[in-house]
Amino acid sequence: MTKRAVVLISGGLDSCTTAFIAKKEGYEIYALSFLYGQRHNKEIECAKKVASKVNAKKHIVFDLDLSQFGGSSLLEDSLEIPEANALEDIGKEIPSTYVPARNTVFLSIALAFAETVDADAIFIGATATDYSGYPDCRPEYIEAFQKMTDLATRKGVEGRSIEIMAPLLHMTKSMIIEKGLSLGACFEKTWSCYKGSDKACGKCDSCQLRLKGFKETGQCDPISYEFYPKWYKI
Repeated sequence: MTKRAVVLISGGLDSCTTAFIAKKEGYEIYALSFLYGQRHNKEIECAKKVASKVNAKKHIVFDLDLSQFGGSSLLEDSLEIPEANALEDIGKEIPSTYVPARNTVFLSIALAFAETVDADAIFIGATATDYSGYPDCRPEYIEAFQKMTDLATRKGVEGRSIEIMAPLLHMTKSMIIEKGLSLGACFEKTWSCYKGSDKACGKCDSCQLRLKGFKETGQCDPISYEFYPKWYKI
């Protein structure tokens, strides 16, 4: 019997690797992405390419405008997206790019989708290592959501729980990149930058963590940047 999984694909490096892991593990993939009022839609175009590469059975781009709430520099043009001053400072405080309860909202919708298609698992690219410090990326959060899933769904009550899979949770960025490369992940089709310019900015937390990961693997990042930190030399 074919295993099915809903895979959250944002268009970024982490979700790309996660999608390729799900594919490698033999799941039939139902991809789910979100237009949530973010500053740009470039990542959605990348998500479509990744979903195609993993032969997703279906790809839904869910329109959910969280910008009506605001509360994040990813949602409000009036708030400046911070630039990372030093790599060692990333993740020490919750940054303005944190979108309130985003993973809880996304996973809840993924859960409804999963029950509808009788999926066995939901894959999310959350990581608690080399990350910006978002509270909804921590292991205890994933564990708590799993408990909620078991209680809140028909499948859970019937003893056929939908498993919340976060295969990158304890991986560093370099480990994620190495895993993705080993699976043939299409990193050249991904977008991690918080800004939507023609080239990635190279200065935001997400860009810096991505570049750090590629540097540590000794591989060149296949996408272009407007700015490269002095420490990034391959």
